[in-house]
Amino acid sequence: MISRQLITRTSASSFRITSFLATRRIHRDASIPVQPEGMPPPLRGIRVVDLTRVLAGPTATMLLADLGADVIKIEEVKRGDDTRSWSPPSAPVLETQPSNAVHLPPESAYFLATNRNKRSITVNFKDPRGLDIVYDLIRKADVLVENFISGKLASMGLGWEDCKKINEKLVYASITGYGQTGPYRQAAGYDVVIEGEAGLMHITGEPDGPPCKVGVAVTDISTGLYAHGAIMAGLLSRQQTGKGVWIDCNLFETQIAGLANIASNYLIGNKEASRHGTSHPSIVPYQVFPCKDGFIMIGAGNEKQFALLADKVLGKPELAIDTKFSSNGQRVKNRAELVQIITDTLMEKNRDHWLEKFQGLGSPHFFRASCMYLQNSSVPHGPINNIEQTFDHPQAKARGLR
Repeated sequence: MISRQLITRTSASSFRITSFLATRRIHRDASIPVQPEGMPPPLRGIRVVDLTRVLAGPTATMLLADLGADVIKIEEVKRGDDTRSWSPPSAPVLETQPSNAVHLPPESAYFLATNRNKRSITVNFKDPRGLDIVYDLIRKADVLVENFISGKLASMGLGWEDCKKINEKLVYASITGYGQTGPYRQAAGYDVVIEGEAGLMHITGEPDGPPCKVGVAVTDISTGLYAHGAIMAGLLSRQQTGKGVWIDCNLFETQIAGLANIASNYLIGNKEASRHGTSHPSIVPYQVFPCKDGFIMIGAGNEKQFALLADKVLGKPELAIDTKFSSNGQRVKNRAELVQIITDTLMEKNRDHWLEKFQGLGSPHFFRASCMYLQNSSVPHGPINNIEQTFDHPQAKARGLR
């Protein structure tokens, strides 16, 4: 059975995620970025067919939806996006449901993190009637985004060559693990695998410890951002040429691009990178330090900043005139000794004490949540916040992030 229920947005400034028959209807309000008075969302009138699941693809299409595009997410019948069941935690089941819906498990927080502002439909691609539904959506679409293994959709009649015959103005974005060419083109892409394979894990972690993954799926998220930008460029290209384009975006190349100066150091100087924990390979002190009850990031990037840190914060002005520490080069050379001195000093007091010393102000709660530059000594610093403290941050509150 092919079931479909599309529910419209509520207004120009507030949208609702909507689910589909064969699961259940959900309503999640989410606002688009602030627009000047009376200005419509920039992508209003753009329709996107979303054939993605998990994280990279849904991130790209969610950003398009946030900017006003009408994103129609096509999911697997009776199952939906895999991340719907990646729980707990899950959102509560809403009371209003279609009477003939076959309910899926409650949507996970993971699913909702990357699927706001979308409409959804379930389709069985193996049923000709299902393909007819998809073809009909493609005819009316401006963008199609998919993250199937290279060649999979083509085998089902939904590849780029098939779709451009249906709609020559279609911007077709493929998001894969390794791209459309090369020996790995048909390999599945997983963030954590590519973090290792494309160099990120090699430079993440403590010097004497094993390689570590990043705390969030940064390769997936970065790929979604790249794909979103490429789609926007594709829409601009279409304005100039009247023709659609095929975008080849993948996790592997995104992560290599994300190596930034680390990649340049190797390509230009054949310099291999290594793990440095939170420290900087060529600036000292520039790392996370423990306090009696927490952690602080300190980054003294020049001689003036180090002298102020030593004198005004640590109460050890002699460090700045010690020949072992009086220049950054000497501090790098004598890193272990200086780091130990700073650590021993900071461990004598709690985090709020040092943050107050840094800032010269007196609200402990404010500093538990904040990350600021010293006003009286201009030494970059900030607390290491947990997630609760992050959302309690005054800037997060001021910008409406919670």
